[in-house]
Amino acid sequence: MKIYTRTGDAGQTGLFGGDRLSKDAPRVAAYGDVDELNCALGAALAVFPKEEKLAPLKGALARVQEELFVVGALLATLPGKLGQLKPPFSSGLPEDSAARLETEIDSWTAELPEMKHFILPGGGPLGAALHLARAACRRAERSAVTLSREEPLPDGVLVYLNRLSDHLFVAARWANAKEGRPETPWLGLAKK
Repeated sequence: MKIYTRTGDAGQTGLFGGDRLSKDAPRVAAYGDVDELNCALGAALAVFPKEEKLAPLKGALARVQEELFVVGALLATLPGKLGQLKPPFSSGLPEDSAARLETEIDSWTAELPEMKHFILPGGGPLGAALHLARAACRRAERSAVTLSREEPLPDGVLVYLNRLSDHLFVAARWANAKEGRPETPWLGLAKK
């Protein structure tokens, strides 16, 4: 199978169900941003240390990648064609996906020192990669909100992306804490 088809050479792309849209359409931007987020999570998993104490986070991120694949498929399908999706996409997001993110957020937050200042993204390689994934998640959420002004979105997509950005922020802090990587508080601009 060839990876290139030349069907997008004129600036259009195909959706699930056969419809075609401009590559700069809000729907294409939304699922493209979700794909970029999934890639950022793949990069974070690629720098994941082999420490057992981080295993719960690794499992959670692998699950999130699977869920994001479903989100991307849902966004790559026009509302009238969602019924044509095949499993596992036809089931949509699991109903408890946002609640599961909240449970993990609460569990990891309980192990962290209280935040008294904004923190600068960074820490170790894993923490920094998760902060970058959080920023990509916020972009995906903004794109999905833009799309939602034109067409209804499948149930749970906006809530999931909103909760996921919080999840990735706390995951970055938790990974840095578990690895002994200090956070850098933002204390304002240095006075000259």
